[in-house]
Amino acid sequence: MKQRNWRRVVRRGALALGGAVVALALFSVVDGYTAFGEAARGARRERMERSPQWRDGRFHNPQPLVNHLWDMLAGLARASPHTSPERPLPVAPIERGRFATPPPSGLRVTWLGHSTMLVEVDGHRILTDPVWSERVSPFDWVGPRRWFPVPIPLEELPAIDAVVISHDHYDHLDHRTVMAMKDWKTTFIAPLGVGAHLESWGIPPERITELDWWERARVGALEVVATPARHASGRFLFDKDRTLWASYAFVGPAHRVYYSGDTGLFPAMQDIGERLGPFDLTMIETGQYHRAWPDWHIGPEQAVLAHQMLRGRVMLPVHWALFGLAYHGWTEPGERVLAAAERSGVELVLPPPGQSFEPGAVELGAKWWPAVSWETAEQHPVRSTGMEGVVPPGTPGGRP
Repeated sequence: MKQRNWRRVVRRGALALGGAVVALALFSVVDGYTAFGEAARGARRERMERSPQWRDGRFHNPQPLVNHLWDMLAGLARASPHTSPERPLPVAPIERGRFATPPPSGLRVTWLGHSTMLVEVDGHRILTDPVWSERVSPFDWVGPRRWFPVPIPLEELPAIDAVVISHDHYDHLDHRTVMAMKDWKTTFIAPLGVGAHLESWGIPPERITELDWWERARVGALEVVATPARHASGRFLFDKDRTLWASYAFVGPAHRVYYSGDTGLFPAMQDIGERLGPFDLTMIETGQYHRAWPDWHIGPEQAVLAHQMLRGRVMLPVHWALFGLAYHGWTEPGERVLAAAERSGVELVLPPPGQSFEPGAVELGAKWWPAVSWETAEQHPVRSTGMEGVVPPGTPGGRP
């Protein structure tokens, strides 16, 4: 009798737990449904299927992405005690009139944290991967939270000529921000398939331009070129790599700027530099790396190498200092990229978030962050795969 009662209790407990899991899953699907976006259909899907990057129902990198599962799990157990700041970062708000006067040099960039930049180039304003939400998540109640308030409200931005999206991960394509922009008279430029998300959130299709790698869009006198990147995409469990990812070159009459989006190191960076460089400024992701996923995120030392492969003059490290998405200390990308740039003789700008700068007009390499513990490149090397014969031995990202 006691054994029968025990089994009944276990069975009821299992049913209750299973029901709770199902209820949570259903709640999450319903709660995040709008943010998940839409799958491409019709003519949009047909165009995607004609891409050289498309096969077997999804997009592919020329060099596959390598993941080391056990190292990933071990890294979680050994995460830095400083993955996030102890208190919100003191970022000064941007005064509304800052952008009323064009930059004297013709090129000015305002880094708003992570991968959101306002790029003023040759009389045009480009906004990259805009994220104004409190969290990068399909939900309001869970997900990585920003470390400082937005330096400027959306409604106080100057007129934007183009919003450029690198891929559809939540820290780059924020549906709440996009929905707040749906009445803007601006062009949205995105990789193949991402337009389906934008259209589902209210962006008129005539204001959406989708590009495959090496395709171009014109914004006034500025050309926006979608260039290769080594990454992935997806916003839900079953849509991995169903949209494309990209980096970009902004080619103006007098200046050229490169934005990496999210990427590992890959050989075609040399091609981008040869075909579209030299670049007055490269904006290259530097944070959210780990040796367990060396092909997804490039890491500080390889970012400096990428800058050199791209024929860049000045480098702005991005994709850090706003969200905690990896195991490293939050200041580590800044520390390591400074050291790597000094070793390689690369000119670096490291402005605090919200500060505008003109490349070459001011030196911005000083540390604005506090001194906390961090791992060096020797302690935690990040080396993308598939670079043998491309990266010389002994260089950052090369073989020892």
